[in-house]
Amino acid sequence: KCRTGPLDIVFVIDSSRSVRPFEFETMRRFMVDIISNLDVGPNATRVGVIQYSSQVQNIFSLKTFFTRADMERAINSIVPLAQGTMTGLAIQYAMNVAFSTQEGARPLHKGIPRIAIIVTDGRPQDRVTEVATQARNAGIEIYAVGIQRADMNSLRAMASPPLEEHVFLVESFELIQQFAKQFQDKLCGVDMCMEREHGCQHSCISTPGSFYCECNPGYRLNVDGKTCSPIDACADGRHGCQHHCVSLRGSYSCSCRPGYYLSHNKRSCTMIDYCSFGNHSCQHECVSIPNGHYCRCRSGFTLQPDGKSCRATDLCNGVDHGCEFKCVSTEGSYHCVCPEGQQLQADGKTCSKCGAGHVDLVMVIDGSKSVRPQNFELVKQFVNRVVDLLEVSPQGTRVGLVQYSSRVRTEFPLNKYHSADEIKKAVMDVEYMEKGTMTGLALKHMVEHSFSELEGARPLSHNIPRIGLVFTDGRSQDDISEWARRAKESGIVMFAVGVGKAVEEELRAIASEPVEQHFSYSADFTTMTHLVENFSLNICPEEGKGETEIRSPCECEALVQFQTNTVAILQSLTEKNILWARSLAQMTARLEDLEKQIANKK
Repeated sequence: KCRTGPLDIVFVIDSSRSVRPFEFETMRRFMVDIISNLDVGPNATRVGVIQYSSQVQNIFSLKTFFTRADMERAINSIVPLAQGTMTGLAIQYAMNVAFSTQEGARPLHKGIPRIAIIVTDGRPQDRVTEVATQARNAGIEIYAVGIQRADMNSLRAMASPPLEEHVFLVESFELIQQFAKQFQDKLCGVDMCMEREHGCQHSCISTPGSFYCECNPGYRLNVDGKTCSPIDACADGRHGCQHHCVSLRGSYSCSCRPGYYLSHNKRSCTMIDYCSFGNHSCQHECVSIPNGHYCRCRSGFTLQPDGKSCRATDLCNGVDHGCEFKCVSTEGSYHCVCPEGQQLQADGKTCSKCGAGHVDLVMVIDGSKSVRPQNFELVKQFVNRVVDLLEVSPQGTRVGLVQYSSRVRTEFPLNKYHSADEIKKAVMDVEYMEKGTMTGLALKHMVEHSFSELEGARPLSHNIPRIGLVFTDGRSQDDISEWARRAKESGIVMFAVGVGKAVEEELRAIASEPVEQHFSYSADFTTMTHLVENFSLNICPEEGKGETEIRSPCECEALVQFQTNTVAILQSLTEKNILWARSLAQMTARLEDLEKQIANKK
């Protein structure tokens, strides 16, 4: 076998009508004989074949096959075109297409020879001199093989110098196979990888007079030009994986978080529909969530403690009423109401916003194992209901979110998002942590980090109220007293919300004074929406004091409106009293006149 260095070889075969069928068969054997003695492979010699007559047809490109058997099958399947002889057009195609990197040619800077072997039996019907010169200038070494009726001047115009080594004329098609051995010797050379101590870690590639190192698929060549390192295909960030990218030595695969499966495109993830398994036992509706499912009741029903059965209840707890503040059930129906000082909007659900004050609000939510995934989704909905009450902006109210279990994680700081829609979307993307209940550790994190200026809290000198809202469903596994005290001492107004097995003593320890106004409790996650009405968290400055007190801004507006209305009423009454007094005086004067007239007549 010929142990030359790697080559990029393209056979350019004349299949014009002058080539008779049995003669074309000898050209097939010529190509097969040469290929059979080459060291072919992706890192060795690559071979392509094109045929031409009045047009050019690509049989296979340099990147198509890397085994001799595949190449031989493709060559034996060629159907001759049997038309004219447009040799110049074929050379043009070889230069522009067949030897392009897109079709498998190695880059020129690697020094791998590009060789075109043109086999023809006649005179070209187009010009070849100019296009052949362009091809040679582009780095293509051209061998011109003429058979029988071939024009020697055309062969010399096509071939590379020195012509005596690149131009061959064979007297007949029968002799071309004998010529193949002679031609093969021209292609063979010294294998520089065998002659020297190359030091390549993976593969040595011989080139005329030299060599270079290459790495196996999935590795890249280091700067020393010899050793190889694995390629991290995930590092460039272009993998397109929705959840996780897993690097696989030059390639990658996508994987999904628990509760999702990989879609057909192998990049995006689809949540597993656990309800479709048919074993949920829900009386009304089953709702799939990551890692499980939960049961939901139809309008007018409440889910029972078994988590599966439903019982009729008031419509506010049985339907998605959409009330921004509070839903009030009536017989067979419901309606929405707003806090005092706010008006119900035309949609019958939302309330007019109160923008009297700004706060820095950090919500600390319990993500322990006892909450359970379906209830954690309800907690996130509760958080978003609170956000709906606020006017969020960089200059207005800022909101941060912390989740805790056995550890504490900032989901987003106060300076992360600048609109309610951004915050609500981020809340719904929060992943459930599970594990323990370290409420004290969460309070410490809130005091030391969440309300720092680094994470977006405005300086104390700006007099912007700082509010902490702690949500928990059970007893803390660590002490909360010290950090609850420090939070309040640092000026944070603390609200505590408990659900289910939350301990009242701990809730009271967290809450600011007066405690009754700063802690709330609900026995069930599904019925805790009424707690939202306790958290109209804008501020209202109290006149006559050098401090800022947390109040409902709507309460301030209501008081001002009440005072205005009262003054107007009093003014109206005063004006009426004056008119009445004047009328009374006039009537008294007339009576006195009548009495005088009667006395005079007597």
